[in-house]
Amino acid sequence: MSPKVLISGSSGLIGAALIPSLEAHRYSVTRLIRGVPSGTDEIAWDPTQPIAPASVSGFDAVVHLAGESVVGRWTPEKKARILNSRVLGTRHLSEGLAESPQPPRVLVSASAIGYYGDRGEEILNEQSASSTGFLPEVCREWEAATRAASDAGIRVVHIRIGLVLSRNGGALQQMLLPFKLGLGGKIGGGRQWWSWIDIEDLVGAVRHIMKNDSLQGAVNMVSPEPTRNLVFTKLLAAVLSRPAVLPMPAFIARLALGEMADQAILASQRVEPSRLNATGYTFQQPDLKRSLERLIMK
Repeated sequence: MSPKVLISGSSGLIGAALIPSLEAHRYSVTRLIRGVPSGTDEIAWDPTQPIAPASVSGFDAVVHLAGESVVGRWTPEKKARILNSRVLGTRHLSEGLAESPQPPRVLVSASAIGYYGDRGEEILNEQSASSTGFLPEVCREWEAATRAASDAGIRVVHIRIGLVLSRNGGALQQMLLPFKLGLGGKIGGGRQWWSWIDIEDLVGAVRHIMKNDSLQGAVNMVSPEPTRNLVFTKLLAAVLSRPAVLPMPAFIARLALGEMADQAILASQRVEPSRLNATGYTFQQPDLKRSLERLIMK
């Protein structure tokens, strides 16, 4: 019998890539969706409200990816949506799973390397402390919201996701147009570390986590080869056969994005996938240039 997996955030960048990968590996996938289900493979839910335990019973694994996008200017209202969509949804789902007649063996719950904050040259692994600021606060509360599930004996894994590279959306897609026009370049000083992961490895690592009972708690979802922003932008320009001579000064980034600029694109996070490496995950796309070529030129 095929393992049964329940997924929230199924229409997002990661969910849309994960579902066909799971189905190709003979998993049976059910989606948690807002609105009216269109078939037996969908379950309706409202992340702001408690979920009926019986509706989420009988799954072997649950992958929770839902949450408000962090992209955009962080107004007080936007920050409230970012925080509440993650904390309330995660808490309600965890409580429903904990009380379900047949709880899952594992809950894989999204988090982010924003947990670590801006750390300069420091090499970060899953044991590294969190920092101050809005994103670290969000990540800490997001991860803590799974407490009901872990207390019920469910194996909980917090996947701390880095910059996801995909041809179908996310940061890479937003960068392509200006770089294709020859208008790209480093952001700020360009020395900040960007920890990235190819979408192929992200979905592969999720499958690895689901099958590996020794993985519990935080798992960094990043390539083993983080890179400085300056190198990233030069490689992207080279793959596109364009110059990268128009940098975005830090003050322009701050004018455009406000607080998000400092805590995301200007922040330096040199993160290692220590626990994936220790449990034998083999990265399929560890090289940035080859990843960009695969995603852009295919």
